[in-house]
Amino acid sequence: MWLHGTPGARRQIPQSARVTAEELGIRIVGIDRPGVGSSTPYRYGCLLDFATDLTQVADYLGLERFALIGLSGGGPYALAACYALADRVTAAAVLGGVAPTQGDDAPAGGFVGRLAPLGPLATLFRAPMSVALTAFVWSIRPVASPAFELYARIAPEGDKRVFARPEIKAMFLDDILSGSRRGMAAPILDFLLFARSWGFSVRDITVPVRWWHGDADNIVPLAHGEHMVSLLPDAELYVRPGESHLGGFAAAEEVLATLMAVWDERDSVGRTGDGPDSG
Repeated sequence: MWLHGTPGARRQIPQSARVTAEELGIRIVGIDRPGVGSSTPYRYGCLLDFATDLTQVADYLGLERFALIGLSGGGPYALAACYALADRVTAAAVLGGVAPTQGDDAPAGGFVGRLAPLGPLATLFRAPMSVALTAFVWSIRPVASPAFELYARIAPEGDKRVFARPEIKAMFLDDILSGSRRGMAAPILDFLLFARSWGFSVRDITVPVRWWHGDADNIVPLAHGEHMVSLLPDAELYVRPGESHLGGFAAAEEVLATLMAVWDERDSVGRTGDGPDSG
């Protein structure tokens, strides 16, 4: 299950990941969160509510067990699913994921953390903010391509390399043109959920988590990734030298191969543990 960033949509999966998945015999399922693409809007009370929706998707697809990949704003949703669905999630990868902003798990600083105090105000003005953001995004649709190229020119050096790939440009433009069909309320909702208590502690997650983070990330600092990995009981950090917030895109092959290795290792330990000599 691939959980897109904020903003984003289910097609926010790099071509390299699609090719690698086919080579490894992996099925990647991209999911539009509520209010994105064709998904109906829904206002979660906290991040844990997402696990109910994810369970319904997995049941519908007949997936008894699955791994998760959460990109940026999809990271908190992946962690929530790890906590709530530990019996079904075999492993999770977080690519530059957002950290908590409230409670003992929250690190200091960071773009989202600095904006978190505005959460109550954003809750009050959620509707007009959504309308304004939607109007802005829809207004730039006719010039989406040059607008993307302009942003790519001023992006951090690590992200420039990612944006220079034609398939990445096509993917992000598709996000703008298709992901916002129902408006842009979803990113506002993501921010509101990030700014509140997540409803669980990452310290209580038992699912193996592997975390990729660029050391030049200008949105979610590497220190946040290091902090999260220090709290998670079973976690490893893979630092992407010179990469910024989208560095995880360049690591798609490594991410998938690592997840499958963790999955196989857990299965192997499970089989050994069930054997006659396990005691």
